[in-house]
Amino acid sequence: MSTSEQAVPSAYRADSGARYRVLFFMRVDPAEQEAFRRAYEQIRWRVAEVPGHVRDQLCQSTRDPSEWLITSEWASEELFLAWEGDPAHRRMVAPMIRHTAERESLRFAVHATTETPR
Repeated sequence: MSTSEQAVPSAYRADSGARYRVLFFMRVDPAEQEAFRRAYEQIRWRVAEVPGHVRDQLCQSTRDPSEWLITSEWASEELFLAWEGDPAHRRMVAPMIRHTAERESLRFAVHATTETPR
């Protein structure tokens, strides 16, 4: 039986593209890292209350500790863009952004999810 003929495990879920993933890369000077983390902690639960927000994760590079990544999942592109376009968004994240030196945002539609069965 070829791979394409095998039964799809229940841990695999095809997504219609409704979910939206944002990868936000940042460079944070070592002297600013503690203030950056504190600012993230102060806003993370407020962001979690935004309509359409599903989850996010704060990650730090294991090769270069000045590189940080926030992965953010949203129910849809429209809900994320509505939040991003709201002036309240800029005010909410400003305490964290002020500690970053470089930033880049990448956006993706989620088409499939594979989860480890428990």
